[in-house]
Amino acid sequence: MTSQSAFLDSNRLVYSGAAPSPSEQARRARRWGWLIYAECRLRRMKAYFGTILVVALLYPVLYLAAMGIGLGSLVNSGVGGIDGVPYLVFVGAGLLVSTIVTESTNEFTFSIMAGFKWEKTFYATQASPISPAQMVIGEVVGVFVRLFAQAIPFWVALLVFGAAPSGWSWLIVPIAAVAGISFGAPLMAYSATVEDEGYQFAFVQRFIVMPMFLFAGTFYPLAQMPPYLQWVGWISPMWHGTQLGRIVSYGMENPLWLTVVHVLALVIPIVVGVALSVRVFTARLMK
Repeated sequence: MTSQSAFLDSNRLVYSGAAPSPSEQARRARRWGWLIYAECRLRRMKAYFGTILVVALLYPVLYLAAMGIGLGSLVNSGVGGIDGVPYLVFVGAGLLVSTIVTESTNEFTFSIMAGFKWEKTFYATQASPISPAQMVIGEVVGVFVRLFAQAIPFWVALLVFGAAPSGWSWLIVPIAAVAGISFGAPLMAYSATVEDEGYQFAFVQRFIVMPMFLFAGTFYPLAQMPPYLQWVGWISPMWHGTQLGRIVSYGMENPLWLTVVHVLALVIPIVVGVALSVRVFTARLMK
């Protein structure tokens, strides 16, 4: 929808008499501002919907074909699989979670900077009754919906390739989305502090996201790595999400206490990241 057509539609709504009064609109915004902003965030994603669709549909097929037909066949013939299951079953959950976490990086870096510097949507929203806290929550909810939707085709691909034999494997979809937000919420707080475009986000991709992908147990058990690298997994939402994904996708044995650790390792960064983001958003928008 173009800005002109949106303007005309708004005029028709006003002239029809069906539009709420300004005071009623303000009341709704104060109460449901986070939901209104989440809808706005999702609508803005239409600008790159084609890219989202290609990634959602193409990546699962390429990844799983490579792991199942290529590397997976070599691993299975050599060591007979990993953790008592074929290699594709083992690696499938890791590929899904790592893809979703990586995609969250894009949503919580340049998109946040654009809201402050280029598009200035945060400043425009500040002129409404929507608070900075509601903007932050709206960002998280909007991106969560995108990640959840993107994880569904990947899970379907896991089913098609026989890489998710458990009847509870569908739970990997919300697990992956939560893992993406667990990494993205603290990243949003950092991105909101960046005022000038430089190499900051490239640094995040190269020295944080890439090591997580390679050393957080995506392709092999974390215990097989040298002890001096295992800490990468323990502090990574990608590993904790992957382990939970393996529990639900093929029934990986895991002690209850460690499962609780995995859950807390995903939830705590979200709470801390949202709190820090609210603080940074408020300070920057009040300048």
